Formats: sequence, structure tokens, C-alpha cells
Amino acid sequence: MVRAQEKTVLVVDDEPDVREYLTQILRDAGFQVQTAGDGAEALDMIRRAPPDFISLDLVMPRKSGHKLLYELRKDRELSRIPVLIVTAHARDELGKGDLKDIVDNRVISGPGVYLEKPVKPLNYIRCVQRALGIEETQEDEDRISLQEELQRHLPEAEPHALRRALEALKRKNPEEG
Repeated sequence: MVRAQEKTVLVVDDEPDVREYLTQILRDAGFQVQTAGDGAEALDMIRRAPPDFISLDLVMPRKSGHKLLYELRKDRELSRIPVLIVTAHARDELGKGDLKDIVDNRVISGPGVYLEKPVKPLNYIRCVQRALGIEETQEDEDRISLQEELQRHLPEAEPHALRRALEALKRKNPEEG
């Protein structure tokens, strides 16, 4: 059985907050994660040590996700890496043409074509797991559902109550710090 701990995912996004968010979702699911801030940096990393999976934003400086996909497609080995496009521009003019071209020309292989930002953790992990042949466990689903529930309630919480809860958790699990 394939395990998440054996797989490396490269998250490529020019927004640091999005990279961190996606990285945390993947690490919580047990994946090893690398990050790149644009397509040029990602291409260098991929050529040095190809990841098992790529999570890719389309609209980025220097080298866009669209251009990176074409570079990967030119290389026989690298074109086999499954790619998931994660974009906020799926429905606007900035990204619509790129997505249409990618779909029409079968530029990518992998778990469906794209997810729109903001992504839901459970959907994101399921896409990655399916592409890599990893079976979802009940523990995975429970953990991700809990994360989604926490995200829904977090804006309503009082900062002081959150600090107290965090301190209590740290006392119970000091090694998690």
C-alpha cells in the first residue's frame, strides 16, 4: 500500500500565505512538502529532484504555471508527474484562456484538472491522494473534517479564549510546543 509519508509534493504559488496553507494541509496528511514561489524556481527544483506530485498556481511572476506545464510536457520523464492546478483565476479572463488551452490540449495528467481557491482541505487532500494511488483512511477524513470545522468557527472566537485554549493544549502536549 502506498503511504503519504513516502511521497513528496511540490507546492508552487507566488502567494506566501497560500503556500503555507497548502503546505500545512499536506504535512498534516503526512506528505513531505517542498515549495517554490514561481515557475522558474519550481522548474529548477523539479529538474534537480522530481517530486511525486505538483500543486500549481497558474498566474505567477517570472514563469507562469502555464509556461511551467509546457516545459514539463517537453520532457518525457517530467511529463509523467501528476499536476493539480490550484487557481483563483479559473473563472476570470486572466486564467480562463490558460485553463481552456490546458484542457483542450491535454497538457496535464492527474486528478481532474483544477481546484479553485480557496480550496477546502478535504477536497485538496483527496485529489492528491487519488493521483498518487493513496487510499484515504477514516483517520485522514476525521482529521481534515475537524480542521475544516475549526476554520469555520475561528472567526467567531474571542482572542483571549483562543490564547487560553492554546496554552492548555501546550500544557497537555509539551512536545508539540
